[in-house]
Amino acid sequence: MKWIPIVLLSCSLLACSIPESTPVRTTQQAEQGAYAAALSSDASLSVVSSTFDGVGVWNIADNTSSYHWSHQEGEGSNIVASIHISYDNTYVLTSDREAFALWNLESGDPEGFWRIDESTIRDIAVSNQGRGILVGRGNGKVMFFEPETGRRLEFLGHEEKINSIDLSPNGFFALTGGNDYVAYLWDTRTGQVIHRFSHPSRVTKVALDDEGRYAFTADSKKQARIWDVQTGEPVSELIYQERQKIFSAAAFSKDGKHLLTGSPSRSLILWDVATGKQIKEWRVAPRESSKPPSAVVYAVGFLSDTEVMSISSSGLAEVWQL
Repeated sequence: MKWIPIVLLSCSLLACSIPESTPVRTTQQAEQGAYAAALSSDASLSVVSSTFDGVGVWNIADNTSSYHWSHQEGEGSNIVASIHISYDNTYVLTSDREAFALWNLESGDPEGFWRIDESTIRDIAVSNQGRGILVGRGNGKVMFFEPETGRRLEFLGHEEKINSIDLSPNGFFALTGGNDYVAYLWDTRTGQVIHRFSHPSRVTKVALDDEGRYAFTADSKKQARIWDVQTGEPVSELIYQERQKIFSAAAFSKDGKHLLTGSPSRSLILWDVATGKQIKEWRVAPRESSKPPSAVVYAVGFLSDTEVMSISSSGLAEVWQL
């Protein structure tokens, strides 16, 4: 009879696994896999950095490529690690670990290239019309930069490495999280902290609601919360069973009722903002020849009231039915 608990445990573990999912549509946007990706707020276009083929801009409706960019001059592999699309779809910001570039989506031309020698670039964001650029760095500093005026502000609130940042569409408010167990919501015009969100471990992912209602912050262990940006009070805490859950992408729905997240473990999850409860979960396709089968979800978004979308390291853009 001693074998009975072991069998029951095995069945329990199998029951906890995520079932394989079938997307409604799948399109290839990076044949040899992607190194980074971003999806616009309205899910009308994506920007994907592939390992060898540079950075491609894709129209989601017809899966055509608008532009093909090279972040670096000369030969060699493309190493663009971070991409962000402005909320109004006018500019794209790309970066490797040492430099960032601003691209005009109307003309397809670069409008600036800046190199940072002080510390590595960890994450980036750009506001409407490319007016403001936010850069989080490995030394704990966050720089807000205005290309037109040359104005530069450094936020020094963090004590350790920055892991994730986001910027409001108008560029007035920044959300930053780092290894110091803290996420800050702060004003880019003054550098003043608006709210401080504390975690029991290093903050690995942050995201702002584009409509100015919520902030999402998640740490490296078991706490992921949605906050009211007006009051600084928690709205809900995401409910999940895993001892450790890492988020690699996050986006709020237009109506503010749902949060969509992606993870490095192929997981795409829809959450209820008010309660923190999981509504639905999918698994993106693994990258070809990866052993064990794996893929990092780089970007997520709401395609319509009935469909959501993900872009992963497999180089695939996948559409899922709600």
